[in-house]
Amino acid sequence: MKLIYIILFFTISYNGFCSVSSDTTWLSLKQVVEMAKANSIAAKQASTTQETKYWLWRTYKSNYQPQLSLSGNLPGYFKTSTPVVQPDGSILFQSINYDNSSVTLNFSQSITATGATIYGMTQMQRFDDFSRHNVLYNGVPYAIGFSQPLGQYNSLKWDKRIQPLLFNESKQAYIESQEQISVTVTGYFFDLLLAQVNLETAEANFTNTQKILKIANLKFSLGKVSKNEILQLQLEQLNAKKAVGTSKRDMEIATLNLRSYIGQEGDHKIVLSVPETISQMTVTSERVLAEAFENRSDAIAFVRRVAEAKRDVALAHGQTGLTANLTANLGTSNSAGSIPGVYRSPQNQQLLQLQFSIPVLDWGRSKAKIKTAEANQQFTEYSVEQDKQTFKQQIVTQVSLFNEMKEQLAFTAEADSIASEKYKIARERYVLGDLSITDLSIAFTENDQAKRDYVQSLRDFWSAYYQLRYLSLYDFEKDEKITYK
Repeated sequence: MKLIYIILFFTISYNGFCSVSSDTTWLSLKQVVEMAKANSIAAKQASTTQETKYWLWRTYKSNYQPQLSLSGNLPGYFKTSTPVVQPDGSILFQSINYDNSSVTLNFSQSITATGATIYGMTQMQRFDDFSRHNVLYNGVPYAIGFSQPLGQYNSLKWDKRIQPLLFNESKQAYIESQEQISVTVTGYFFDLLLAQVNLETAEANFTNTQKILKIANLKFSLGKVSKNEILQLQLEQLNAKKAVGTSKRDMEIATLNLRSYIGQEGDHKIVLSVPETISQMTVTSERVLAEAFENRSDAIAFVRRVAEAKRDVALAHGQTGLTANLTANLGTSNSAGSIPGVYRSPQNQQLLQLQFSIPVLDWGRSKAKIKTAEANQQFTEYSVEQDKQTFKQQIVTQVSLFNEMKEQLAFTAEADSIASEKYKIARERYVLGDLSITDLSIAFTENDQAKRDYVQSLRDFWSAYYQLRYLSLYDFEKDEKITYK
């Protein structure tokens, strides 16, 4: 009779679960991560933000290059009547009809160290008096000049300190955004993987419950089990059927969420592969901290924020007290009836000018602006130090968590193997009549929980791994810095 039970059990146990239709896509965790980095909306937003930062950088760089521009007024036609005061004091409206056209070529170059500007220009102007049929040319063959602010804020000097930091910060922030995508999509991946495992487990439990119930009915007909045991199995069968329905719904939702995030269209089935662990990878807090302070945008931002605070102090000093501007200009100009005549024996023109402003009575306004900027600088320095401490603590905590998750994963994997073997033995013992339905239910529950715990441990491990990459921008598996083109 025991041999009959065993043959019946294993005959019913066979099913066609391994058959997978051609419209099924198998994906690993790394494949899902790469798809998210390539196709997700978050990846496109990060790419667009980086492109914007790049062109802002190019704009900044252009401020230090020579500037050449051509401006003009072509034509400058004008026709109207204007009041003219006569010798006797009366007013006579005189008709005027002329064209006053001009074109100017300007050149300028900024000097970063002092904030000065060197410039040059050449200009040609033509005046046509249509009422009197008169043509006159006026021009500046050449003019060169120099403008030097005195005691003022030098934006070129401070931009040269801060803008490179901002650009490097944006490049590292782009890498961080890619790694943040990895962290986010890992959550979606394991949501679906857990739903997939739950569905497989629920379907297997439902199938096994059906098999065991058939065997129990056979035993009941032979008077070897009680009616209460049959009812218990029927209840477990109903619960297993409900679990299958719930798991299908959860898997549909998880599939939709994952497909939406990674930008994958279509309605084909997605089946995920259970990721393996990285058993050989070892990390220390000291190594992660060193890489983080070298690679993270936050580390660059610490330096940039202090520099910006110092810039604000310099700006407050430059906007208060004595401010002056020294301008010098040297060139030639001439008027003639033709263009060649303008360049024939032109007259010299010179300019030397010092403009200044000194506040005589401002009721402490200048001092207040400077003291406010200095207080803000001190506050920023304290805030940066606090953020550095938080930054370090976050990394140390994450390293500790990663190493702990690595150990926990080994434990849960072993527990899953033991629970699976225990459940298999419990089923066989129940078929042979050597185990109660209560003990079988306990083994059944422990097996389910062990599988879920293992998937959860995998989730914790890989989430901690990608979070570690995000915090350090370093690939400890390949032992290299993370870079993106």
